[in-house]
Amino acid sequence: METRRLELLVALARLSSMRAVADELGVTTSTVSQQIAALAQEAGTALLEPVGRRVRLTPAGRRLADHGVTILAAVDAARLDLDPAAEPAGTVRVAGFATAIRRSLLPLLASLEGTAVRMLIAEHEPAEALDLLTADAVDLALVYDYALAPRTFDDRVEATPLWTVRWGLGVPAEGAPADLPAVATVDRYRSHDWIVNSRNDADERVVAALAAHAGFTPRIAHRADSLDLVQDLVAAGLGVGLLPEGGPVRAGVRLLPLREPDVLLRAFAVVGRGRAAWAPLALVAGRLHGPP
Repeated sequence: METRRLELLVALARLSSMRAVADELGVTTSTVSQQIAALAQEAGTALLEPVGRRVRLTPAGRRLADHGVTILAAVDAARLDLDPAAEPAGTVRVAGFATAIRRSLLPLLASLEGTAVRMLIAEHEPAEALDLLTADAVDLALVYDYALAPRTFDDRVEATPLWTVRWGLGVPAEGAPADLPAVATVDRYRSHDWIVNSRNDADERVVAALAAHAGFTPRIAHRADSLDLVQDLVAAGLGVGLLPEGGPVRAGVRLLPLREPDVLLRAFAVVGRGRAAWAPLALVAGRLHGPP
């Protein structure tokens, strides 16, 4: 099979429009149609079916597009092996959570000046970023989990640890206790409402694990994506919630350390399996760094 035709099919599976494929790859719509028709002849089966005035992939077309992602990655890797001295050039699409973008991506931008590599950055929670990665909509995902609620990565991706940050419990400052083991600290707030993330269930699972250690089920009352908003809710006396250690704490909030068990957020750089050797991605991934 012609790999160029496979590339068109994979792009059509992602974009769902021949016009969009043509615009992205710089060809005509008729070229896209003709090349995919030729690919269907090579494959010996129909790859497209009409839906009104548009077309969509048949089940066989979707299966071939899935194989195409792996095939094209292998071809890219082979080309790299044949030309290891080539200068990295291209656009690396990144999806990641806000803290990782600030801590790991933004500091390396200066080091990319003078290269032919640029980045497109989008803020997403881990599940969103991983979905984009497996759909080939991004090249690099920056995600996190907690040691108390580890994330399982499937075999379509490769994950590399970046850095770890301790988290504590944000509580109203008035009447906050002295430092205690995590179980005792959490138990003290068993009757309080709890605040968790509205776009990711990782901290909710950690809160549940901490509460289970203390022998109760937490009452999840509020959900917020912004850590600043979490602090505002805590200061207003509406509940308690997890916050990173070492960050600014607003008036009216006290951050209690959580130890035994520790609450550790772990950041990862994740790429599609077989894609790590792509020169622009390898350059960016190699320069990622964590907090001081």
